[in-house]
Amino acid sequence: MTGRLILRLTAAVLGVVLVGAGLADAHTKASGGKDPREKLQLMAPADPGGGWDTVAREIQSSVDAHGLSHATEVLNVPGAGGTIGLSRLANQSGKGNKLMMSGAVMTGAIQTTDSATTLDDVTPIARLADDYEVVVVPKNSPFRTVEDLMSAWRADPRSVAVGGGSAGGTDHLFAGMLLRAAGVDTSELNYIAYAGGGEVVTGLLDGGLDVGVSSYAEFAGQIEAGKLRALGVSSQSPLEGVDIPTFVEQGVDASLANWRGVVAPPGLSDAQRAELEKIVTTVHGSEQWQDAVERNGWKDTFQTGEEFRSFLESETARIKRISEELGLS
Repeated sequence: MTGRLILRLTAAVLGVVLVGAGLADAHTKASGGKDPREKLQLMAPADPGGGWDTVAREIQSSVDAHGLSHATEVLNVPGAGGTIGLSRLANQSGKGNKLMMSGAVMTGAIQTTDSATTLDDVTPIARLADDYEVVVVPKNSPFRTVEDLMSAWRADPRSVAVGGGSAGGTDHLFAGMLLRAAGVDTSELNYIAYAGGGEVVTGLLDGGLDVGVSSYAEFAGQIEAGKLRALGVSSQSPLEGVDIPTFVEQGVDASLANWRGVVAPPGLSDAQRAELEKIVTTVHGSEQWQDAVERNGWKDTFQTGEEFRSFLESETARIKRISEELGLS
């Protein structure tokens, strides 16, 4: 091989390397220096063990199983119904490798805490599923039926300690809806707010709470073990695979869905937003995610793009109206 040929081959190889480096640099710039395919951070704005944490880890499982990112991380940022995490996300403008779990709980907390940061300050990515409230009591509770609970409320509402998630969230809203259905002023609700569903379970098992309100997934293990007894579920119609009657079926005019979704930081380019939507769409179509929907008693309500943005507008108005009706905001 002549010296001239060696020089030509070397130049060709260097050219390929430089082109590749240029493409990689362009991709890095397009993702704001944060490529979700390299590392994807999933923020659960609550303590470990709760509903948002469950959703984040189900997403992580699917992302890992399908190699959608080289590394995934679940970050828990609890407090104030998710609004602390929301505020943190809103301050990470342009970072295209972050997704935060969101939902009706956060929508309610924004109303009741007068949060300076709202869902208008972040980038909507996808609505994943609807979750529903389950009302439970300890196995030895005197409340055997919904009517037993309502009778106790009518007699002395303050004597019934009800535990659930953050103030103004869906647990709180639904407890208020049930109290109103019993004909009692919602200002009489003795509601104790916790940072996560795990603490609610502890309160029920150690005798500190009379009633617990949270998502089915957070209570399912204790219900199946016979340590907690479910009085009803907040869906309009029976949930497939969940052997708990709805409150509507039991003659109580109260139903409420808690949607689960993901949002991203503000200031993303169209390419960054599209990449996150693509990852989440792949997760939604995966066997792991569909198994999670069934296992957790969720209802698949997948939306992206303008459809999800329109839903957020109507949902914010709906939760605001319910919160005001119950005197919570």
